Amino acid sequence: MLEITSVSNTKIKDVVKLHQKKYRNEKGLFIIEGYKPIFEGFNSKIEIENIYTTQKHVEKFNFAKDKVIIVTDAVLEKISTTDSMPEAVAVAKQNKQSIEQIKNKKRILLLENVKDAGNLGTLIRSACAFSIDGILLCGDTVDIYNPKVIRSTVGAMFKLPIIKTTIEDAKKAFNSSKFIATVVNHKNIVTPEAINYKDAFVIMCGSEADGLTQEAISVADIKTTIPISSKTESLNLSTAGSILLYISSTCLI
Repeated sequence: MLEITSVSNTKIKDVVKLHQKKYRNEKGLFIIEGYKPIFEGFNSKIEIENIYTTQKHVEKFNFAKDKVIIVTDAVLEKISTTDSMPEAVAVAKQNKQSIEQIKNKKRILLLENVKDAGNLGTLIRSACAFSIDGILLCGDTVDIYNPKVIRSTVGAMFKLPIIKTTIEDAKKAFNSSKFIATVVNHKNIVTPEAINYKDAFVIMCGSEADGLTQEAISVADIKTTIPISSKTESLNLSTAGSILLYISSTCLI
């Protein structure tokens, strides 16, 4: 089993570069931090190149066999993006998918201009929990391979297709689906419970600050919002999105 003790090792320098979106895109690689996300990725057939872990945790990663590289605490701390050092850091290949692969799916979540990595990760986790078939990322949405996004999903991102696309292409691919726009203070709003989720749908959620763009709202067949108390100005994006996804899942019960 290979062992690396120097933070100046070429392999280690290459892993550190994957903290940057530019380098991740250039190499088609990304990092996964922590035992559970790595294990979930492995079980979901994500192609893992190497797993860097310390002697203390090496037995946990016996499932990966010859892909494991033993490193020192200093090296693991160097390649990690977290404040507290994880059990391991894995380097994996990005899973490129196209909208064509999921165009016949019926339960889709579309996220537009979601810039907060924690919100995106939480929504991916909720989508997985509430039986969404696929996620479309539109506009200036945070990189799906951002380490914080991956940590926030706790492995859920490996269990459903997540595809970068445009509003226009989403409408073309899912032209038989009802597009549901989450909006505030808009005409002809219906409550989430009044929507028929047995029909194919695309639930659209927009940015934390500005909501959906006019382009997204213009393709909507249905506009909805979650009624809340007058004591509260608004809900956090991931909270509101998770509530809508839960409501949509009740048609499956």
